[in-house]
Amino acid sequence: MKRVISYDTQGFSTEELLSIYESLLKPRMIEEKMLVLLRQGKITKWFSGWGQEAISVGSTWAMKDEEYILPMHRNLGVFTTRNVPLNRLFSQFQGKQNGFTKGRDRSFHFGTQEHKIIGMISHLGPQLGIADGIALSNLLKEEKLSTLVFTGDGGASEGDFHESLNVAAVWNLPVIFCVENNSWGLSTPSDEQFKCKQFIDKGIGYGMEAIQMDGNNILEVIRTVRKIAIDIRENPRPVLLEAMTFRIRGHEESSGTKYYPEGIQDEWSLKDPLLNYEQFLKDEGILTDAIEKEYKESLKTLIQSSFETAQNEPLITSDPLTEETDVFAPHDQSIIKEAGNKREIRFIDAIQEGLDQSMNKYPQLVLMGQDIAEYGGAFKVTEGLVEKYGKGRVRNTPLCESAIVGAGLGLSIRGMKAMVEMQFADFVTCGFNQIINNLAKIHWRWGQNADVVVRMPTGAGTAAGPFHSQSNEAWFFHTPGLKILYPSNPTDAKGLLNAAIEDPNPVLFFEHKYLYRSLKEDVTEDYYTTEIGKASLVSSGSDLTIVTYGLGVHWAKEEMSQRPEIKADIIDLRSLIPLDTEAVYKSVRKTGRVIVLHEDCITGGIGGELTALITEHCFEALDAPVRRVGSLNSPVPFAATIESIFLPQERFKAAVDAVLHY
Repeated sequence: MKRVISYDTQGFSTEELLSIYESLLKPRMIEEKMLVLLRQGKITKWFSGWGQEAISVGSTWAMKDEEYILPMHRNLGVFTTRNVPLNRLFSQFQGKQNGFTKGRDRSFHFGTQEHKIIGMISHLGPQLGIADGIALSNLLKEEKLSTLVFTGDGGASEGDFHESLNVAAVWNLPVIFCVENNSWGLSTPSDEQFKCKQFIDKGIGYGMEAIQMDGNNILEVIRTVRKIAIDIRENPRPVLLEAMTFRIRGHEESSGTKYYPEGIQDEWSLKDPLLNYEQFLKDEGILTDAIEKEYKESLKTLIQSSFETAQNEPLITSDPLTEETDVFAPHDQSIIKEAGNKREIRFIDAIQEGLDQSMNKYPQLVLMGQDIAEYGGAFKVTEGLVEKYGKGRVRNTPLCESAIVGAGLGLSIRGMKAMVEMQFADFVTCGFNQIINNLAKIHWRWGQNADVVVRMPTGAGTAAGPFHSQSNEAWFFHTPGLKILYPSNPTDAKGLLNAAIEDPNPVLFFEHKYLYRSLKEDVTEDYYTTEIGKASLVSSGSDLTIVTYGLGVHWAKEEMSQRPEIKADIIDLRSLIPLDTEAVYKSVRKTGRVIVLHEDCITGGIGGELTALITEHCFEALDAPVRRVGSLNSPVPFAATIESIFLPQERFKAAVDAVLHY
């Protein structure tokens, strides 16, 4: 073929030039095999990187083996250049046991700590925030390492792109954000994706250096990435790198390419990164026909044997217990009992004390959130901690919940711990995807734990209106892989928070704002933990069971104090996931009458699940229908007079009478 790409070999030996060729050839030959297998029905889907291999291979070639790379679904060359065993890749593509996700996810939706690769999920963009967290760990550990993360020109339209680049710029994180600009987002051309001429134009807006390179020139890619990586290891900061290329085949094979303008594929085929480099090496006398034949035959044999190894694996098997057990990373909680002096403190003080003692116990713990450093957070929970532990570990964040939750996961990938404070639980919507699709699923998918606690100031009763008062624990209750804690008193607040931080799994920690400064009790001064998954029996009686949590515990106690003739079991769940069903069933079988009380709206609240469980497991013991009591099915109103109608206290009183007199 006629070569249209020019190559500068300065700094490359003949041996390296040939090794680069072999590395570039490898993903192309695998792709050829994959397309055959797809037609044969032996794999179900394929996202082609044909024509873009130089970016993946060249970038990976330029990075140190110990540096993390976060690829996407067109970056096969990252995996092959990092020498991920091909038989395991083929097992992954076919959903076999020897793959990386035990058949639970497809293609490149996995990571491997051995090869320092962290794969993507289908939602484009979240990997960028994770890269921030990995890079932050490099800074905090004082390791001179860079991190490379990929996105596409289409994916760069996602909010995660802006959030993650902004955080990296503000924090001077050593990250290379590589945008593979192949001009198309599935069938949508660039002029319908973004208005700017090129991605490097965005650099000035983030206060970061932006560089454009020919993504089809393998030597230019290596030289460019190598230069950036060397520089930012010594002088940490992010760099926006735009790689110009083209996607020769469809977004994935079934989508086709009929939407391409006629002739554009032929035009870009002339710039094929493999064929141009191959011809260059031949023109220079570096690659001979004999060497080319040797490489291709060797790779063909390796690919075929690796595929046959994967093909001969039995179909994957599992069972319900395994699937549910693998949702969480193993953790045998060792309870540290309360001992020593006690003193009276408020609910908010107990949380602050737990954070303080956990920061002291775990030097790898990092706190992140809006205004949590010098200002101490919106509710002053973290006040004084930055003076004790420094701004490296107590970090103010920009207003970007998704990137910060992602950064927390990145820290966990590096063996650290993260606490992310939502200023209000309502604002978690902006980090929803990271929580339910990354934190919650990552251990089940490929065995990586997410050691992240998300603190959530929640609840009504403070006349704060519909965007600062929601009870949203039920949003997450439905998502396997998250632990949900909701203390009702200072003692549990401290003990459960310490336990949450100890736990290697993602924990959502709900703190009722109304209780922050309105509730005091004697709390042990020293560090202790409370058992996760264990309910508390607040009061005991045989007339009625009240199952509740959070502020509902205090509503129940207040109502029963006004009606001394009623002797009730009040069960404070404390832990919503895992749920202490045995404590509930034991009480129900004793009393035969049950009210499930919570502040959340009645429809779709956790009370519905509790009612179903009680009915399913304790039906014979019931003397009356189970009653759910919750807030109205409306947003939380601002005016205190309407908020009192919204909240369930009056309906709870009526429910007590109805259940007892049924």
